[in-house]
Amino acid sequence: MARYSPPLLRRFFSCAASSASPGGGSAAGKKNLVFLGSPQVAASVLDTLLAASGSPDSGFQVAAVVTQPPAAKNRGRKLMPSAVAQLALDRGFPEELIFTPERAREESFLSDLKEVKPDVCITAAYGNILPQKFLDIPLRGTVNIHPSLLPLYRGAAPVQRALQDSVAGTGVSLAYTVRALDAGPVIACESIPIMGSKLLISELPSILDGSAKEKAQPQDDSKATLAPKINSDESWLSFDQEAKELHNNVLELQLPGKKVTNARDFWNGLRGRKLLKS
Repeated sequence: MARYSPPLLRRFFSCAASSASPGGGSAAGKKNLVFLGSPQVAASVLDTLLAASGSPDSGFQVAAVVTQPPAAKNRGRKLMPSAVAQLALDRGFPEELIFTPERAREESFLSDLKEVKPDVCITAAYGNILPQKFLDIPLRGTVNIHPSLLPLYRGAAPVQRALQDSVAGTGVSLAYTVRALDAGPVIACESIPIMGSKLLISELPSILDGSAKEKAQPQDDSKATLAPKINSDESWLSFDQEAKELHNNVLELQLPGKKVTNARDFWNGLRGRKLLKS
C-alpha cells in the first residue's frame, strides 16, 4: 500500500496535533476516529476534528488519516499531496498514519486499518468507493458528511447541482455509509451552506457510544434526487437558453474570471476573453 512521504481544514481552529495525541496508541478512555477526505473543504473538517480532539474533555482522538495519493499538479507536474495530507503534516500528524491507497479495497490498506482499531470512520469528499470489507471494520460504523439535505442531491456534485437548480437553500447531512449511493440512515442535518464540521462535533458523542444508530432515520427514497458528477459536455454555454438558466450554469461551473477556450466558430470571436457575471 502506498503511503505519503515527504518528497512527494482551516475554517475554524488551528492546533498542534501533538496536543491532540494523534495516532500512536490510544489515549486513556478515548475512542479511535479515522478520517477520510482529500480536497481543501475536507481539510477544514480534519482541522476541526484535530482541534476538538485536543480538548481535555474530548472523548475521541484522530487515530489515522486516509486520503488520495499525491497527484501531479501545476506546470512542473510535480507530485503534490492532497490538501488533507498537507494539513495533517502541517499539524505534526505521524506520516506512518497517513494512508494513501489507490483503492480502498486494497488488502494491505484494509489490514493496516484493522490494526488502528477504529471505533468510527468519518468521510468528507474522500473520492474513493468504500467496499463492504471496509465498512465492516469500524465498530460504530462509517459516517459521511454530505453537503445536501438528504435524500436530495445524492451523488458527487450536490453543491453544483443545487446552484444549477437555483434552489433557495441547501444544507449538510450526517448519514451512515451503506453500499447504495448516499442512501444510509440520517443522523442529523442542518440547513446551512457549509461543510458540517460543527454539526459533526455536536453529534460525535452519540456516534461513538452507538446511540446515533437508534435515532438515525431511514431516507425516503421516493423523495431522492441525484447530483451526478459534472461532465465535460456540460461546460458549454448555449446562448439560446433562458438568461436565468445560463446564470445558474455559470454559478455551477464556477466560470466567472476564467477564459473561454471552446470552439471558435461557436463563440464567434469570444475565444480568450473572460466571462463576467453581474
